[in-house]
Amino acid sequence: MEFVPLHDRVLVRRIEGEDKTKGGLIIPDSAKEKPAEAEVIAVGEGARKDTGELIPMAVKAGDRILFGKWSGTEVKIEGEDYLIIKESDVLGIIQGESVAQKAA
Repeated sequence: MEFVPLHDRVLVRRIEGEDKTKGGLIIPDSAKEKPAEAEVIAVGEGARKDTGELIPMAVKAGDRILFGKWSGTEVKIEGEDYLIIKESDVLGIIQGESVAQKAA
């Protein structure tokens, strides 16, 4: 099954952070925050201006992004957890090493 978001929505898969602190302490699941880093799986065609002109999406499938902490709607597709967010909830595209990798 293929899922195609509509308009300016983005389907993302969260990228889980580390299970340990820099000092080696194991972080229990109950103390972890939901990660705000994700991989873009699929994007819609983009929003439209009042004139009907298409505004192209700034993100594409495969991009690693940061998004707002309380953004989106959690969905389960074919047994996997995803998040559908609006493009305006994307804070930026990560280029090079990810935030989770730098924290390790």
